[in-house]
Amino acid sequence: MSLINVTDLTFAYDGGYSTVFENVSFQIDTDWKLGFTGRNGRGKTTFLNLLHGKYDYSGTISSSVDFEYFPYEVEDKSMDTISVLQNICPKCMEWEICRETSLLEVDPDALYRPFSTLSGGEQTKTLLAALFLNVNSFLLIDEPTNHLDAEARAVVGNYLKRKKGFILVSHDRALLDACVDHILSINKTNIEIQKGNFSTWWANKQLQDNFELAENEKLKEDITRLSVAVRRNANWSDIVERSKNSGKTNSGLKPDKGYVGHKAAKMMKRSKVIEVRQRDAIANKSKLLRNIEQSDSLKLCPLLYHSERLIEFNGVSLFYSDKTVCKDISFKLMQGDRIALSGRNGSGKSSILKLICGEQIAYSGTVFRASGLKISYVSQETSHLHGSLSEYADQYGIDETLFKSILRKLDFERIQFEKNMEDFSGGQKKKVLIAGSLCEQAHLYIWDEPLNFIDVISRIQIEELLLAYKPTLMFVEHDISFNENIALKTVRL
Repeated sequence: MSLINVTDLTFAYDGGYSTVFENVSFQIDTDWKLGFTGRNGRGKTTFLNLLHGKYDYSGTISSSVDFEYFPYEVEDKSMDTISVLQNICPKCMEWEICRETSLLEVDPDALYRPFSTLSGGEQTKTLLAALFLNVNSFLLIDEPTNHLDAEARAVVGNYLKRKKGFILVSHDRALLDACVDHILSINKTNIEIQKGNFSTWWANKQLQDNFELAENEKLKEDITRLSVAVRRNANWSDIVERSKNSGKTNSGLKPDKGYVGHKAAKMMKRSKVIEVRQRDAIANKSKLLRNIEQSDSLKLCPLLYHSERLIEFNGVSLFYSDKTVCKDISFKLMQGDRIALSGRNGSGKSSILKLICGEQIAYSGTVFRASGLKISYVSQETSHLHGSLSEYADQYGIDETLFKSILRKLDFERIQFEKNMEDFSGGQKKKVLIAGSLCEQAHLYIWDEPLNFIDVISRIQIEELLLAYKPTLMFVEHDISFNENIALKTVRL
């Protein structure tokens, strides 16, 4: 066991709009299994890169261990996979590589095929195995499960559960619960560490937020009441002070100036005491709500309604270059359905969604698509996003005010509206696609892995929206919690 000490860490990108970290200090035990969470754009990947020595910073990061960063860059993907892994961990024997990849249920034959021929899931798992073969290092694992199917995520979760000494950036609640024992969270004003898994951290956060909200309301009432008392006592003091110099009281007698002065001073002193209490209440109030995340309810454009039957597949098989992608698929998608497509990577989920959206894909069998059907589509890819948010809204004919309002509720700072989308984080780009879809009037929403890179709080906001508005939806998503909360039906491939 050793410690990683972060002291007064401050960092901003050259030419950046704001400081990413300012005077941040905390301590990490290298035996911990740390889940790293926080809203998109807060600096999770940046912090891992700072630990890895990629950027200059002020402050100190001291550690007696080296750092290894995942994902690795593979320059020559034509090499056999075993050679790729030996380049990453040159001190490892071949049998050690075979043993480690077997723990991640990688087919042994995959090690002797060109790395480029492996599926995305196989590539991820083999590189994870190489990561843990680099012993005596603290491991920085940046979103390893994006695009992994649910089965592969479970394998990775079980694998990580048996390991220690890592930071795992992930927004998959089930994965974090399965394999971490501490949570490192980037909040709005600080970074903090709590013992436990994600569910423990989330429950504690909600308790703290609810306490602060209740305390805030109480202090607001106290401040209002004290403000009235200060004004009232000050007015009374002025009235009494004036009566001392008025010559006569209401009864016609001359006032006792000493008594009246004493009474006025007493009232003024009481007024000052109340002012001090008011200032203390305001100071205490200012300490609250600093880290409460804004998670206002999202809004969806008014839904369009169609006939009951929107889509129907009967005995459908899909083909790419004469290769069968999936076969004998049958299902109906009715108005009001929320259907999850599930299956292993490469089983044809995205192809089915693209066929529904009208893309030319070779198939056999019968596909029914209701006439005049308006579809709003969210793709896996974000590489086509460029230019400003205003240009995006204009390109797709959506209400720019509503579009930016949704992004604000998904934790976009106003300064983000001035940036080009190429400079957005992966999660921010996915939020652009989802916000754009929510601004479109449609009969059917088709979302292909919409939550990749998106933070947990935003995932919960999106879940609440879908449950409130009940749009007709067909989606592919490997977040188990999201599927359990949203899907009314599941089509398994």
